[in-house]
Amino acid sequence: MGEFVGAAVGFPALVLTTAVAAVIGFWVLVLCRAVTPDAFDADGVALRLGGPVAAVASVVIGVGWVLDLAGTVLLGRAGLTGAWNLLLSVVLLPGALALSWLLATRLFGRRRPPSPSGARRDAAGSAAPEPESARTAA
Repeated sequence: MGEFVGAAVGFPALVLTTAVAAVIGFWVLVLCRAVTPDAFDADGVALRLGGPVAAVASVVIGVGWVLDLAGTVLLGRAGLTGAWNLLLSVVLLPGALALSWLLATRLFGRRRPPSPSGARRDAAGSAAPEPESARTAA
């Protein structure tokens, strides 16, 4: 247990430990109905996320934290010292985040950005006509 706590509050996992605390705080606020889970969805269009921003960010941060924590523990057990330990520790954080981003995009899938004309697409990818009620409402 001490090795886990030491890895969670040490470099480089401390960066993601604070992010995990922020994610937990956000979802507690969602459970208390202080904020809505889709509060950041408008910001996700620029990032081309395949799902709700809060969910994707939570998965990226959570998986990245676990990978970073596991890597930190493995580096500690490897017994490396000096420059090699520092170099691998510095590479570990962006590597864990890149791998977690890849896993999250695979999990949520990439959605196409909405077409500029506003026409919906069917399963084959061709433009489907707008319903009559949508045209008259505008």
